[in-house]
Amino acid sequence: MRMKILLIVFLSISSLSGCSSLKNIQDLTYIVSMGMDYDEESKEFKVFIQGLNFANVAKQEGSRPTEPVPIFVATASGETLNLAVSKLYKKSEPPLFFGHVVTLVLTENVMKEKFQEVINEIGRNRSLRPTLRVVISKEKLEDTLTTKALFDYPAIYTVLFKGKGNELSQDEIKPMILMNFLRDFYEPMGVAKVPTVKIDKESWEADKEFPVLYFDGYAVFQHQEYKANLEFEDALLTNWISEKGVAIDHKVEQDGELIAAVKLSSPKMKVNYEEDPDNPKFSITLALQGDLLEKVKDIPLKDLEAIIIKDFKKKLISLYETGVENQIDILDAGEKWYREHPQKYKELKESKKFYLSKDSLTDVKVSVTMVHFNSYKYDTKYDEG
Repeated sequence: MRMKILLIVFLSISSLSGCSSLKNIQDLTYIVSMGMDYDEESKEFKVFIQGLNFANVAKQEGSRPTEPVPIFVATASGETLNLAVSKLYKKSEPPLFFGHVVTLVLTENVMKEKFQEVINEIGRNRSLRPTLRVVISKEKLEDTLTTKALFDYPAIYTVLFKGKGNELSQDEIKPMILMNFLRDFYEPMGVAKVPTVKIDKESWEADKEFPVLYFDGYAVFQHQEYKANLEFEDALLTNWISEKGVAIDHKVEQDGELIAAVKLSSPKMKVNYEEDPDNPKFSITLALQGDLLEKVKDIPLKDLEAIIIKDFKKKLISLYETGVENQIDILDAGEKWYREHPQKYKELKESKKFYLSKDSLTDVKVSVTMVHFNSYKYDTKYDEG
């Protein structure tokens, strides 16, 4: 009986060790990002794939290679995404593997002409994960996908592959996950945002200019249509209001003269709706916390806070009005109102009309509490009167 048990165990182990169909990590070309452009003349999509091979990683055993590793980018054209990519399989060894695609990079031409078609095709593709990131490139795709990170680190260390949470730095726009974007994209109210990426050639150099990628704003959609681009300052302000853990630096000026630099974090915005059954009318309250980074000129604390309050009231109104001009609800002010008015929600969903005007925002109130003073002396108990 004992011999029979040992024989069974031996045969089981032998069968497990025969995984001949599995490939070593260095025997595949891992596609980490895809780019898409559209040629209006040929009516074809041009697809770019960015490959990563782990052969050098396995040989170096975790250490960084001493010589720069080239970025491999392949391209092909076709009437659809699948037809274009299929042309690259027979020209790629080690074979392609799409299970680790992290980022989808689209050109502005695709965004304006074929965006919904491309997004739907990507969403249906079982080889691609719904957690991939989506960005819009303002540069040529060849340049965007071949731009390295600093110190010749590979492209996977650029902002194209940046995650969320603790990877998000101060004064930085967040990446966008495909499934989160699609959730907002198909809503009849509110906006869906995709970060736009550019190449900076001025900030860094190493014997010569060293280009780096950065997010410079948002492409904004509403009612499944591209509406406008938000420049960096407005995009950062939107991100700061809606996301946790984001802080921004702000220059405090009086009569055109710099008097202090502060860091503002933990904004809490509340939308208060008025009783109006026909369309949303509302006021906004915004509460801020601030840290004093530098005091350039002596000024009473209450005056410092008053200037910050004035500045951010102006910023908030300007951001809202920019949205109204482009028919986008950039502050998502209409969302809760339509949730509470189901009949109006149904009408909006059918009509896809824009539902805000400048008069919809009736008032903005801002408050600020300075928390840390960075060893500068301030009397925090001033007379409110």
